[in-house]
Amino acid sequence: MNIQFKNDVEAIEAFVDKYAALRKEIAKVIVGQDEIVKNVLMVLFSRSHALLIGVPGLAKTLMITTIAKTINLTYNRIQFTPDLMPSDIMGTEILDENRKFKFVKGPVFANIILADEINRTPPKTQSALLEAMQERSVSMNAVTYALPDPFFVLATQNPIEQEGTYPLPEAQQDRFMFNIYLDYPAFNEEVDIVKTTIHGDMNEPNQILSIEEIIYYQKLLQKVPIAENVYEYAVRLATLTRPFTGTGHQWAKDYLAWGSGPRASQFLIIGARTHAILSGKLSPDIEDVRAVAHNILRHRIIKNYKAEAEGISVEDIINKLMYD
Repeated sequence: MNIQFKNDVEAIEAFVDKYAALRKEIAKVIVGQDEIVKNVLMVLFSRSHALLIGVPGLAKTLMITTIAKTINLTYNRIQFTPDLMPSDIMGTEILDENRKFKFVKGPVFANIILADEINRTPPKTQSALLEAMQERSVSMNAVTYALPDPFFVLATQNPIEQEGTYPLPEAQQDRFMFNIYLDYPAFNEEVDIVKTTIHGDMNEPNQILSIEEIIYYQKLLQKVPIAENVYEYAVRLATLTRPFTGTGHQWAKDYLAWGSGPRASQFLIIGARTHAILSGKLSPDIEDVRAVAHNILRHRIIKNYKAEAEGISVEDIINKLMYD
């Protein structure tokens, strides 16, 4: 597909129109959860990955399969269990009929991966997936195999069942751009969900974007200009979370055991850039940084015992750092 526009402004306008059509098509299948769908798409267009926290039965799998259909991407769901091995995800080498080793690709070789209940598998298997997320490739016996482009991982965790789980270490959570909370639907939305799903005649979404368009728009977003004060605000916000430095906010020193690293500053800018474009702007401002700050910072800062004792939440701390 040959994608041509007169200039980047025209391309951005086309992207915003495509995004609106995409949201409309997804809404045919997914009732409500508008903010969640928006956040997932923001991460996809930002060429990154998301960690989704929510109880079972909130249509996480349906959401991802629907998105995959509307943008014509290959999709695999991997159910993480305690006995899952890295080779079950990445692939393995087997002897073929000519007595030569042949690499058989695992389910990670798809455009969209749903890593369901990633905290139910041991750290060795978690690390294998996280390495693929970072490098966008798989190595086997000194041979490197590139993963498809685009490549997007949505990992889910169940917050209410902790027995038999292996929580992701903070250093590994840092690989995810967004940590998204998926809450129960509103009452009216749940009524609509029941009405539209009990008869078995689910709507089938139409394709809105091609793989070539996804890659084009991902690269287009990387060219969006960013003002110096926006860079400075994002970095300042990240540094305010660090309790043992001279730049740390007093609340960070009082209530945090650990703050966010430089990757938070990077993602704050990347997220703000995408949020701005999808909101109809041509460049992000400080409000766009604030709009994505909770999703980016909540899994990168660790509360201390004092915060737990006083009932101070991570969300409270982030709000204090943004508006104090």
